Amino acid sequence: MASSSSSSSSSSSLSLSFTSSSLSPTWEHDVFPSFHGEDVRKSFLSHVLKEFKKKAIKFFLDNEMKRGEFIGPVLKQAIRGSKIAVVLLSKNYASSLWCLDELVEIMKYKKELGQTVVITIFYEVDPTDVKKQKGDFGKVFKKTCKGKGKEKVQTWRKALEDVATIAGYHSRNWDDEATMIEDIAAYISNKLNHLTPSRDFDRLIGMEAHMRRMHQFLRPDLDEVRMIGIWGPPGIGKTTIARFLFNQLSGSFQNSAFIVNIRVNYPRPCLDEYNAKLKLQGEMLSQMIDQKDIVISHLGVWS
Repeated sequence: MASSSSSSSSSSSLSLSFTSSSLSPTWEHDVFPSFHGEDVRKSFLSHVLKEFKKKAIKFFLDNEMKRGEFIGPVLKQAIRGSKIAVVLLSKNYASSLWCLDELVEIMKYKKELGQTVVITIFYEVDPTDVKKQKGDFGKVFKKTCKGKGKEKVQTWRKALEDVATIAGYHSRNWDDEATMIEDIAAYISNKLNHLTPSRDFDRLIGMEAHMRRMHQFLRPDLDEVRMIGIWGPPGIGKTTIARFLFNQLSGSFQNSAFIVNIRVNYPRPCLDEYNAKLKLQGEMLSQMIDQKDIVISHLGVWS
């Protein structure tokens, strides 16, 4: 998660906070779909990809790749080079060593570098069955695990548990599959818009020096949250520097927000500090998950 906040008041400080992440990912694809071909390739997936094409969403597809027992460097690079990974979990997904290893790589990259956004689609399977490897999904998984090493099986289990906890789309909750597919494509298109760097700052001069100095303080190699303050009198460009930095870094995080004019919601002196904090955090959460008019009842929502 990345967050940035700025103030237009006469106060001489501006703060930024970021969690560790790589700063300059190189994207080759918009979407990497992970799926079991026999379940969905000629049906559900074909309609999803058709909708992606309509919205100019570039996706990686391995139709011409020769599948072996292990995923190779080309596939790993495709995962790492995609802004979004769409994991399409179907009843026979866990029957494929390839799919399971793909999923391990996706979740590993998401956890270690925090760059790939993972979107789940549960197609005629229950998320609980995926998480706990039970029901028909569990039977398929158990069969796949026969003769495989304990460490390998545990790695697969962990990846399935983690991906099943990601809120996503459940086909059984939709009466109209076409509407569901349109909604998925619209959501991904909107997400990609947020991940695409802005060109608003291309003509600004002198920002490189500011960014070099800021990166010394950010230390993306450290696995920790950092808060950075930008100090100075009003009108010297604190907010511009913060916006420029946010523009550079926000695409490296699954969620991000830039909050301006804090003085309006958090005046000094503040007579109702608790409600002011609720309002600010509600605004930030609305931006981060792209939902309007979110109301949070207590500050523990962020814990």
